[in-house]
Amino acid sequence: MSRAERQPVSAQVLDAAIAWQLCLDCGAASALEREAFAQWHAAAEEHARAWRQLGMLDQRFSAASGPARTALLQSREGIRRRVRKLGTGLASVVLVCGLALFAGPRYLPVDYWLADQRTATGEQRTLRLADGTLINLNTHSAMDVRFDDKQRRIVLQEGEILVETGHNDPRPFIVETADGSLRALGTRFLVRREEAGTRLSVLQSAVAAHPQAGADEQIYQAGQQVLMRRDGLGPLIALKPGADAWTRGMLVVDNARLEDLVNELSRYRPGHLGVTAQVADLRITGSFPLHDTDLALTALLPTLPVQIQQHTPWWVTVEAKVEPL
Repeated sequence: MSRAERQPVSAQVLDAAIAWQLCLDCGAASALEREAFAQWHAAAEEHARAWRQLGMLDQRFSAASGPARTALLQSREGIRRRVRKLGTGLASVVLVCGLALFAGPRYLPVDYWLADQRTATGEQRTLRLADGTLINLNTHSAMDVRFDDKQRRIVLQEGEILVETGHNDPRPFIVETADGSLRALGTRFLVRREEAGTRLSVLQSAVAAHPQAGADEQIYQAGQQVLMRRDGLGPLIALKPGADAWTRGMLVVDNARLEDLVNELSRYRPGHLGVTAQVADLRITGSFPLHDTDLALTALLPTLPVQIQQHTPWWVTVEAKVEPL
């Protein structure tokens, strides 16, 4: 495989490629689904590259023998039986870990699957730690808990968490990511891993942010937000209302671009959820349920000149409304 073929693909494209492979492998794909796959495959070079990488992965798995091969075949049969419940099975782990041979850990973090605590796509969970700290894990999130005699440390591998620190413990409380560390100062705050860095949103009290390659830390107060990169801190941003609404199962937006809203909803459902360029810049205000993204999409219809095009359960597009002739 050439270097160009080994180039990593985005997590969203990977999810879509896996969904298409499972859909087509089930043996019951309709003509419409096969046509939709062909359109997806031809839409971007990255799509075709992800599909070829999955094909190479299958070749490696086909060469397996003995108990490993038997386990793989059993897991693939399990996928076929649960093909319309993507995102939580062992076979998804097998595919993702196998594709890491080509794409590398930066895009396909094995640490997610090995984490102490994790949530699947669309799942949210609340945990209470030994020190009384309350943590909400958002969709597709993973973290490790590393408490010792000197400090309470959380390693956020992927996704987003809301932290409400326990107050009767003298040890410092630190959330660590690949971009740096965040030291709680008796507080309530959000930490989210993004492609560009780690986003800190302070809801109560204050948090000290220390980029990995930075010499000093900077303190942020309630109502403030910042993007922490490995090499520094971004500009200070005022926190928008409803930043923690996801902990109550809602997404709150105020005059947001439709594309940004759709991208956020896509985090809560497997497969591909996209928007066409013609309607991407439309503006929307409102509250949308995260545990029923189909209902959230339907809520767009009375307000915006759009329609929902659903090719398969895993390939949905918001596009301009076509008026009847």
